[in-house]
Amino acid sequence: MMQSDEIFLKLENHFKSNLPFVVYKKPNQVEVTVILKKDNIVNYTEDYSESGFVFAPFDDKQKAILIPLSNSDTHKFTPNTTLKTDVSVKDIHQDQSGKNQHIALVKKGINSVKEGIFKKVVLSRVETLLLKETDPIGLFKRLLNSYPSAFVYCWYHPKVGLWLGATPETLLRTEGNRFETMALAGTQQYKSTIDVSWGDKEKDEQNIVTNFVVEALENKVNSLDITPTETIKAGNVLHLLTKIKGTINFEKLSLKQIIRALHPTPAICGIPREAAKQFILQNENYNREFYTGFLGEINMSQKKLRNTDRKNIENKAYATVKKVSNLFVNLRCMQLKNNEALIYVGGGITKDSDPESEWIETVNKTNTIKKVLT
Repeated sequence: MMQSDEIFLKLENHFKSNLPFVVYKKPNQVEVTVILKKDNIVNYTEDYSESGFVFAPFDDKQKAILIPLSNSDTHKFTPNTTLKTDVSVKDIHQDQSGKNQHIALVKKGINSVKEGIFKKVVLSRVETLLLKETDPIGLFKRLLNSYPSAFVYCWYHPKVGLWLGATPETLLRTEGNRFETMALAGTQQYKSTIDVSWGDKEKDEQNIVTNFVVEALENKVNSLDITPTETIKAGNVLHLLTKIKGTINFEKLSLKQIIRALHPTPAICGIPREAAKQFILQNENYNREFYTGFLGEINMSQKKLRNTDRKNIENKAYATVKKVSNLFVNLRCMQLKNNEALIYVGGGITKDSDPESEWIETVNKTNTIKKVLT
């Protein structure tokens, strides 16, 4: 088995050769997976039936990109405990015009909610930082060190782009016929404790997301279980989290149908979904691309033994192989382009939103990514 330094060197050489790759770590795990594509052809998935790593945009009318296992080399390893890098930015400055523009957008969103066009809309912006150098592997190492509980990734395709992130939000996990998703909403700054109070605005926002997910799935799945809402920490902010679990009959329902039922969720779009989405596309004045899209493994084979004693040869005959998918919403992310870091950030807008507070919330969220740049 190759060592950590050897695999990172292989990854850097792959990047310098302009070949696609993805390197990632799942939440609360230490194992890192690297998938190195053998050519630079852009592959798409239409029905999510292949095995590989999918990278899908916010706009569900656009195609999802696939790095297929069938045409890639895959490595898994545990990185060294300390991963150092000297990546830094050249300049950080607050763009006042950007602030005014975002506040104006939020005000327009609030007015549309009050007019009854939608109950909630998620509005975002992009902030640009100039880098001294583009070192995606170094930045990925920093993300690994900083966000152990997040899904941390670096994704690259020479014909598409270069993205990194540390997202706290699961879109969908399936293992055999079992599934798990979540409703994640509400934001406040972390101040040394997760024992905090939440206002009506945040509670309403969380209920909207939870109810959407339940309604989207309850008539499609065999069973549904909703956990009590809890507060979780994601970087330097707190969120409200509700887990939703159950079982699916994949003979009647495909992975694509489940994904389409969930994406885009109210946590990154709004509700009603189509009205909120159209408002976003017409008023944000920039292209989100893969921000608030989703990414992760689809249809990976996972082998499990009945007995955890790996020396028991007889029980190995009773191993089961299940198809596993792990998809995450692309939040707390950035795109590297022309020695610039494009940082994407947003927040949910309801009738109780305050424009200035919404701006501050986006500033707090950008610190997740800025932390690895400074």
